[in-house]
Amino acid sequence: MKKEDCFYLGKIVKKYSFKGELLAKLDTDEPDLYDNLDAIFLDLRGNLVPFFIEASQLHKSDLLRLKFEDVDTEADADALIKTELYLPLKLLPKLEGNKFYFHEVIGFVIEDKNYGTVGTLSGINDSTAQSLFEINKNGVEILIPMNDEFIVKVDRDNKTIIVETPEGLIDLYISPS
Repeated sequence: MKKEDCFYLGKIVKKYSFKGELLAKLDTDEPDLYDNLDAIFLDLRGNLVPFFIEASQLHKSDLLRLKFEDVDTEADADALIKTELYLPLKLLPKLEGNKFYFHEVIGFVIEDKNYGTVGTLSGINDSTAQSLFEINKNGVEILIPMNDEFIVKVDRDNKTIIVETPEGLIDLYISPS
């Protein structure tokens, strides 16, 4: 399994018991969706390795308590702390309406209600306080905040996101030289 075929689910943060149980912090708004998994991929030195789950249960709402097969001691568990967890993309719940996963909208065309076609979504920058659409328009990068008030419609059928940005925002990037 390749990392690009998977999504990041979370990270193992600490041991739970002396029997090899671990606690994982999940990166999701709906942790209960991942309570009954049979297996999960762990990123071990850049390789995704499947681990089979003997038992799992939610712990304090956003932590998942995991007991893996063949992880039976504290030493076994210690070796897995800070390991990232991944699942295949096909296990992501389907989103509808204007909700979307970042990976699913890369390549969509961004259209502004007032400006017209802005360009193609080349990436999403989520390293800032507010996530940004990174749009390529003929080699020029345009950044638009991913603000719910700006997103009018996500049209999956036509691979288009319609936005309505404040007047002049797009012009900041495409000013005549």
